[in-house]
Amino acid sequence: MNIKSKTSESAISISDASFEEQTRAIQKLIQTADFNQAIAVSDSYLEQVKSAAHKVEILYLKAVACRYKKDNDHAHKTLQQLIKLADNHPRSYQEQGYLYLAEQKADLAKLSFENAVKLNPSLVASWQELIELYRKSNDAEYVQHAANQLAKLKSLPPALLAVTEFMNDGKLIKAEQICRQFLQNNKRNVDGMCLLAEIGIELKIYDDAEFLLTTALELEPEHIHARSLFLNLSLKLGKYKKAQELVLKLLAQQPENISFMVAKANVLAGLGQVNDAIELFDNVITMGHKNPEFYLQHGHALKASGNITAAIEAYQNAYKVNPKFGDAYWSLANTKTYRFSDTEVTQMEKHVGLTDQPLQDKIQMLFALGKAKEDNKEFAEAFEAYKSGNALQKQYSGFKIENVERQIDHQIKYCDSALFENRRQVGNPCKDPIFIVGLPRAGSTLLEQILASHSQVDGTMELHQILGLASKLRGRAKVDNSAQQQELDENVYPRNLHKLEDTYFQRFGEQFIEETKVYRESAPLFIDKMPNNFLHLGLIKLILPNAKIIDARRSPMACCFSGFKQLFAEGQEFSYDLEDIGRYYNGYLKLMDHWKAVLPDFILTVNHEDVVDDLEKEVRRLLDFCGLEFEPACLEFHKTKRNIKTPSSEQVRQPIYKSATEQWRYFEPYLSDLKRVLDID
Repeated sequence: MNIKSKTSESAISISDASFEEQTRAIQKLIQTADFNQAIAVSDSYLEQVKSAAHKVEILYLKAVACRYKKDNDHAHKTLQQLIKLADNHPRSYQEQGYLYLAEQKADLAKLSFENAVKLNPSLVASWQELIELYRKSNDAEYVQHAANQLAKLKSLPPALLAVTEFMNDGKLIKAEQICRQFLQNNKRNVDGMCLLAEIGIELKIYDDAEFLLTTALELEPEHIHARSLFLNLSLKLGKYKKAQELVLKLLAQQPENISFMVAKANVLAGLGQVNDAIELFDNVITMGHKNPEFYLQHGHALKASGNITAAIEAYQNAYKVNPKFGDAYWSLANTKTYRFSDTEVTQMEKHVGLTDQPLQDKIQMLFALGKAKEDNKEFAEAFEAYKSGNALQKQYSGFKIENVERQIDHQIKYCDSALFENRRQVGNPCKDPIFIVGLPRAGSTLLEQILASHSQVDGTMELHQILGLASKLRGRAKVDNSAQQQELDENVYPRNLHKLEDTYFQRFGEQFIEETKVYRESAPLFIDKMPNNFLHLGLIKLILPNAKIIDARRSPMACCFSGFKQLFAEGQEFSYDLEDIGRYYNGYLKLMDHWKAVLPDFILTVNHEDVVDDLEKEVRRLLDFCGLEFEPACLEFHKTKRNIKTPSSEQVRQPIYKSATEQWRYFEPYLSDLKRVLDID
């Protein structure tokens, strides 16, 4: 199966040579023992290279050359430079280990090799050195663990071992190329399929990963790793019925597996059986499994149920088990109501400054620190924390706003009035769905809570079905900025909406209704509040012509800055840069104007500020659009008991307050880039 990357690995040009040619030149000099020249060439390239990622690779090769030259001092200094740029580079720690071995510093060598395999468990050389170091220190248990890991790696075909190394080094495109080539010659190799599926998941090419894992399980129905990967993917995509089927089979194979028990708890929470999920989490923790990740997931379930006090305690337990666990601090911040103690702030500040702090944990702590500093009215420090967290998050996302803007232009070009005139009422006539769309942090959870307080409406969650359908219609094309790619994009979705037979739209609509039944209760109407669905309102109109669309809108500065402060669990990559988020907001307005022009009476825009100013007026307007009688419970939405899984869950369990609408003004001195893009004086 051919998975193609969503980002290109284009190298910069220096002296008419590609980056790969430069690194090969240095490697050849090292292989021929010309270490002085290798160091000189590395220094020359370092003066010209702008990319941090490329600097890291050249610094690594320079450190290797220095070590082979037996110039340990320069090797250590080079590695310090490298780690300052990328503290998650596993081979730099492996190099440190070799240096410390040469210097007969066994304890430091052991620590360095341990750091290396923690970041990249497929480093065979590090495991080999660790076995010897553990033997010399009489650590029999660790010797066995390292030996098991080494045996597992050596059992892999050389090509797949190389794939795992590249994957763990973050070189997904190279890993994908090798794995695909291996599978061309070994078409029934399930381990290879699993690795390629893992790469697909990392690259967010989920439909290919699903296909690969389905095929793998057809070939080997009892393959636990394939089923476990499929379970994790199904949880990520919110496909909880499929996840339930997978986890029950896994538990039948390994009934004592704690990870599968926790996965089952997450499945139950996803299916809305939150109390059952909480009980299962309680059982796991009572059994003595004090894993910080378990406490974290337990906290999420408690928060969704509305038991915020217990959720906070669970998150605090998570960081008590592992003080470096960034997700625990961010989850506390993400309650939106928690206030960090001075001790917690000091602890976070300490950990974000550590060189061995894992990158994702550092990002999570920076966002949490931003919230803590903002609560303390230290707005300059808060902005710096938000800015640093966003910069790190964007650095590894590969997001390009131009791709979204091109997608918006294609929707406007091909989803024209003629399409809807020619395809009138071709979909499923069901009137059940109410879609709430817009930007994240625009007040969609509040509108959902108001509507879900009505006796005729079920609140569900951010459902993935429409995005999944759009992805399938788009196909598996590689996404980059080439002219060839742009031409390819224009020949798939949404252009193909003009070419599909009418029966497809009926079938897609029926599939949506069928797949979403699991999230509903007994009310005749239900809500899908996936904000990104605004990109696909034309598709929704074609498959569900009688659905209702609510456009949750918030003033641009408040909406964009609120998104900038939010670290999202999945997607929303546009939110990690002020210019990107401003351009995304502009594109959203442009597309919504188009939808209203070609789909009159299909969309109701509700401004968050209007809801805050006159709740009853906007509630009556909202209910009238949905064809619902007024019910007083909608005005007392904060009293409604239901599971809520979005960051605003605690805010909508309180009466409306106006202070948040102007919160961005405290940060106005730092938002000139955003104001410029939004054309705000």
